[in-house]
Amino acid sequence: MIQRYFYGNSIEQFLLDSQEQIIGHLSVQHTSSFSLQGTQTNAWKTEIELLKEILPEYIGRGHVYFEYNIPRMGRRIDVVVLIDGILFLLEFKAFNEQYTKADTVQVWDYALDLKNFHEESHNKYIVPILVATDAPVSQNCYVPYDDHVFYPLFANYDNLQQVIQGALAVCEPSSSSDDEMWAISRYAPTPTIIEAASALYNNHSVEDISRSDASAENLTKTCGFISEIIEKAKAEKFKAICFVTGVPGAGKTLVGLNIATQQFAKNEVAVYLSGNFPLVQVLTEALARDKVQRIKALGEKITKKEATSEVKTFIQMIHHYRDACLEGTKVVDGRIVPDEAYFLNPKNQKKSYIPVDHVVIFDESQRAWTKEQLVNFMKQKKNYPNFPCSEPEYLISCLDRHDDWAVVICLVGGGQEINTGEAGISEWIESLNREYKDWHVYISDRLHDAEYAAGKALDLLSEHEHVEFETSLHLAVSMRSFRAENLSNFVHKVLDLDIEGAREIYGTLTNYPLVLTRSLDKAKKWLKSQSRGTERYGMVVSSQAYRLKPLAIDVRYKPNVVNWFLDDETDVRSSYYLEDVATEFDVQGLELDWSCVVWDGDFRYTPQGWTHHSFVGSKWQNINKEERKNFQKNAYRVLLTRARQGMVIVVPEGNPEDPTRCSAFYDSTYEYFKEIGLKEI
Repeated sequence: MIQRYFYGNSIEQFLLDSQEQIIGHLSVQHTSSFSLQGTQTNAWKTEIELLKEILPEYIGRGHVYFEYNIPRMGRRIDVVVLIDGILFLLEFKAFNEQYTKADTVQVWDYALDLKNFHEESHNKYIVPILVATDAPVSQNCYVPYDDHVFYPLFANYDNLQQVIQGALAVCEPSSSSDDEMWAISRYAPTPTIIEAASALYNNHSVEDISRSDASAENLTKTCGFISEIIEKAKAEKFKAICFVTGVPGAGKTLVGLNIATQQFAKNEVAVYLSGNFPLVQVLTEALARDKVQRIKALGEKITKKEATSEVKTFIQMIHHYRDACLEGTKVVDGRIVPDEAYFLNPKNQKKSYIPVDHVVIFDESQRAWTKEQLVNFMKQKKNYPNFPCSEPEYLISCLDRHDDWAVVICLVGGGQEINTGEAGISEWIESLNREYKDWHVYISDRLHDAEYAAGKALDLLSEHEHVEFETSLHLAVSMRSFRAENLSNFVHKVLDLDIEGAREIYGTLTNYPLVLTRSLDKAKKWLKSQSRGTERYGMVVSSQAYRLKPLAIDVRYKPNVVNWFLDDETDVRSSYYLEDVATEFDVQGLELDWSCVVWDGDFRYTPQGWTHHSFVGSKWQNINKEERKNFQKNAYRVLLTRARQGMVIVVPEGNPEDPTRCSAFYDSTYEYFKEIGLKEI
């Protein structure tokens, strides 16, 4: 059983233990994790002294826990006190003379994390208290939200007991006999991909940061199976490729990052590759910022540049990796081979034709380029004529350069193709059949499904000597929305015009607010009213939503995704400001807690089906190509599956005086959502 705290005891025993005993226990636990600073010991002394003064009144009514771990956030709550079954989360700021917004948000986030992800906290009152020991007395609001989480209360050294009493007076007590069960409760988080990447980078396991239900068990099994294949390939010296499938938000990227960081922690070389530039940008920046902050907290220094460089060793854009492997090569008889003259040049002697990585994880691998797309790109942009193959075949060939072993892990999404020139998963399989029949192939048994478009290529694998279909290589349940596992199914029904199916699933989304409006102002107010702590919200629109300009939404302006996803509500460039919008290209693979999807006339509901339009010049034109229709449908699929906690859909009213914004372009779509049953605001 995982112990999530450094010190824990009944209130009675805490009062009997000496300060030296408690600090000694805390110090042993602390130094097993990271170095102990003198300021930390002094902080503990202050906390212990104050709690010993105020807790005698509650003997026999609860427990005390110091440094309670929140793995999803990579933080620890200073002190948790349970009194009459009510949770008091105490965040101490010793000698602080004011209650800062950052500290307030921090303790609020702790409360929300426990409420959402800590099983024994789901039905408890949770009272976050910011204790700035030298601050003045503050007016507090002792009214909890509907989920029994209080807005943070404020206390100083002298009135903490009074604040606790104020909260106790409005809460219904429950038995304190389950306090010890609370302390070892199942913690089942669903972190954002940014939080997950940070936690994994800091040596947390997938088990630490994922739920403990069947879907997370699947996630653990998937990671375990791939790790076994890597170790087996290394020991037996063979080359292998694994195909991992999963529904949107099921954790495919998490699997890839976990494998990459596991190898990194073992001092083994592995790289996570993605063609999703915004995702790589945001993850790289988030991990670099996190690294700098953590090193600074230990009293040491690292520059942002150094931290970024370290992150880039195992998270890269696919084209950077592709270009690096292209260096020092030439095409002979339709094959890419080393240019010996290049490597004989003294200035290139430290370079190698063989990549340093033995393990490569390729996220959204179905989006790798076709031969035609890559050949044209290489000829026009890289001055590399006669390039002989597709991107899947080329990437396999790069790892095949190793004499001993290599493993390629393809993370395969379904129904999210939004770009031209994507080869689909069939090209990977056909490449293996053409050139790499000695490779061991491990395939999700769901790759047969139509949404993965593997087609008849799978049948060709019967000629392969080493092929294994594996159930654990499919991730079946979305973990993006911890409040609504069926959200992706709901979106699927909506886009497939299955009104009855969509209505039925909508009725199950009781914990996932999903509302409808025609007013952007109402939508913005709704978002702000729903968000608490650092829960992130933002507006997302289709990249073809050109006629939202009258609503001050211009998709031609591209926000900096790093600022949009990572900066706080004080930064005008962040998503919180609700000024800059992100499109499907910006948000694919990333998440918000709350989203506002603003619908335009590019994708319109009719009783005969969806109609597809592109705004060209001064008017809408029909889209007739099936590929482009699918891209547009998938764009809205991406937009509608970004929010973890809730979503508002805005379908504007249009303008009868503007032929490009006729009410008819919007009304039928709005009525469609009303027919499904969406609540209007």
